[in-house]
Amino acid sequence: MISKITRPLLFLYTFIFTNIILLLTLYASYYAQHQKRWLLELLRAKIFHIPLLAYVLVISLVVSFIVFLTVYFVRRTQYGRIEEKVRLLASGNYDNNLLFKGILGSENDPYIHEIDKDLTKVHGSLKRMSTELQQIAARPELVDGETKEQIVEAERHRLARELHDSVSQQLFAASMMMSALQEEAHKQEVTISLEKQMTMIGSIINASQSEMRALLLHLRPVSLEGKTLQKGIEQLLRELKTKIQIDLTWEIEDITLPSGIEDHIFRIAQELLSNTLRHAKASSLEVYLKQVDKSIMLRMIDDGVGFDSQVPRVGSYGLNNIQERVTSMGGTCKIISFKGKGTSVEIRVPVLEESVNND
Repeated sequence: MISKITRPLLFLYTFIFTNIILLLTLYASYYAQHQKRWLLELLRAKIFHIPLLAYVLVISLVVSFIVFLTVYFVRRTQYGRIEEKVRLLASGNYDNNLLFKGILGSENDPYIHEIDKDLTKVHGSLKRMSTELQQIAARPELVDGETKEQIVEAERHRLARELHDSVSQQLFAASMMMSALQEEAHKQEVTISLEKQMTMIGSIINASQSEMRALLLHLRPVSLEGKTLQKGIEQLLRELKTKIQIDLTWEIEDITLPSGIEDHIFRIAQELLSNTLRHAKASSLEVYLKQVDKSIMLRMIDDGVGFDSQVPRVGSYGLNNIQERVTSMGGTCKIISFKGKGTSVEIRVPVLEESVNND
């Protein structure tokens, strides 16, 4: 839009210029009629008992206002198009048709034309960077002959096995013993206070078991193992539904991506599920995976306890890992959460033809 300083100047300059043009026109008219005292005649002249100079001033004001509005709306359209292009670049939507269209009137305005050229350069640079990031993300990192993911997976196996064989079994035994104690307490008619305490302990044990199931699910092998991304996520959700008491709904599209990018998205989905189960205390969860325009959108919405997304959370390694994975693919991550209102996480990753062709 026009700046606050140039708006009144534009109006003033147009008003002065229009006055000059009208006065010159009237002077030419009087000169053609051989009026020597044209200025005096101009001051005396009236139309419908209104001085002619008043008409000059009104016409100048109207013309200035029309010019001002025309320039204002043209500028508004131009800067609106620039804002839309910047928004698309910020969201990673690099293949939107709007980015390839010129800005209206930019060929007649060097300033707007230079901005449009700079945006085109930024668009090309961001697209190349995203392609390189996705290629690097899909490339395995070797450590002593093993990939980083293989080392992490082996460690996950070990931790999951040890937790299942020790803590998980002990919690199960404690749950059985507590159930037996509660049955015996009913037979012996213990005090209400003691019965409440035993019920509370049983609830704590059950919650710990649910936490352990979620943790074991998080530690299980996370590779797609030859399955498509759609089948891998759906299998994960079905397995989750059988182990955790939560209302799950999902809509997963069959999307083909480079194997490295699919693996990243699958791991992000698993990390988000783990965070929801361990921290959100949600009773329902919605999962969506779709292709929108030229980007992949993964969205998860829960009705849990939520958190203040504006306050940095110390030790939130899960969200940090997700952010790192999304950034490594040139994508964006938007988290919306309020205390007591649940959490919505939306991840968008651009689908770049170069990375697909190089897979």
